Amino acid sequence: MKKSAFPQRAALAFMVCVLPALLLLVHAQAPASIKGAPASFTAECSSCHVAYAPFLTGQANWRGIMAGLDKHYGVDASLDDKSQHDISAWLLANAATSGRRAAASPEFRISRSEWFIRKHSEVSAAVWKRASVKSASNCAACHIGAARGDFDEDSVRIPK
Repeated sequence: MKKSAFPQRAALAFMVCVLPALLLLVHAQAPASIKGAPASFTAECSSCHVAYAPFLTGQANWRGIMAGLDKHYGVDASLDDKSQHDISAWLLANAATSGRRAAASPEFRISRSEWFIRKHSEVSAAVWKRASVKSASNCAACHIGAARGDFDEDSVRIPK
């Protein structure tokens, strides 16, 4: 009696087609750092929140944020001198330099900037209060690629 080749073909098809697709999906959803960021930026800034891409705001805001790390929105986020210098230098070198993103905002908050408010005008106040979103500063709740600095509007998924 001849054995069927179906189980072998199915296993081969799985390994060739399905397994690579699953691996790509897992890799795409894994947290990644923003390209070119110092290791200290990724380690320190993403320990409590998404490490915001430097182009999301201008130098004035980054200077204000980095100068006030001892009282960083109610938390002491102080850094050692080298990390403070490396992160600050990188943020300033890659900050927004023109347009609404570059303008200073109240309390140096990206989510309170004129640019942010205009870009998110269609998002209702109720969405920001959802347990799955928490606040306007939780970019990663809706922007799948936020950890990589990817804020493409086509990949926005507002959670329920």
